[in-house]
Amino acid sequence: MTLKGRHIVVSGAARGLGAVIARHLAEAGARLTLADILEEEGRAVAAELSADFNRVDLRDPASVAALGAGLDGPLHGLVNNGAIATGIGGIGFEDVDIDTWDRVMEVNVRGTWLMTRAAAPALRASGSGRIVNVASDTALWGAPNLMSYVASKGAVISMTRSLARELGPDGIGVTAIAPGILTTESTEYVPRARHEQYGQGRAVPGPQPPEDVAGTVAFLLSEAALTLTGQVLPVNRGFVFT
Repeated sequence: MTLKGRHIVVSGAARGLGAVIARHLAEAGARLTLADILEEEGRAVAAELSADFNRVDLRDPASVAALGAGLDGPLHGLVNNGAIATGIGGIGFEDVDIDTWDRVMEVNVRGTWLMTRAAAPALRASGSGRIVNVASDTALWGAPNLMSYVASKGAVISMTRSLARELGPDGIGVTAIAPGILTTESTEYVPRARHEQYGQGRAVPGPQPPEDVAGTVAFLLSEAALTLTGQVLPVNRGFVFT
């Protein structure tokens, strides 16, 4: 898989899955613009990959709009990976406080919409724009005690399908990946029993490193992936089938 000559924006790229995806895309030849609220870590990853970096707060519409306005030339890909995933689980739906719910929705749902809206003109200009939204298989099988996150990722899945129809006439493909529990910093809070449940329940047993899904993202950002537009791929080694 080569992405040589393709300019791609990756949000949430300072660490975890986003950083792994960014490294894989760089190895495939892509020119990258990285975005994250974590400036120090984000700039370090960008320096490593000879990429551009923008500090972006997904809760701040002006911050997202500034990224879109500053894009240099046509854009071939957008990875909507930035999200709140830690510190919000392990409690029943009745105990989720309003502020947490609103914060998760602002970042995970509204932030995905704002990033897509900001990048759309540059994606249209490329003639072969691709968007990959990072959802979660928790929204496919209904993980308990994680209501705000599950609801937000369910919304991302629905947005993916709707955006595919809106942007399809412009030749832009929109897909989503739905990983399970990956071995990243964002899942360190998950109880060991849940990790074991995933590992034992996968068709391919065992843990799943973030590197496992990076190749799928790279393909979905390629020109060849247009036929998959609107699809949600559960990249979880067979924990969920669709």
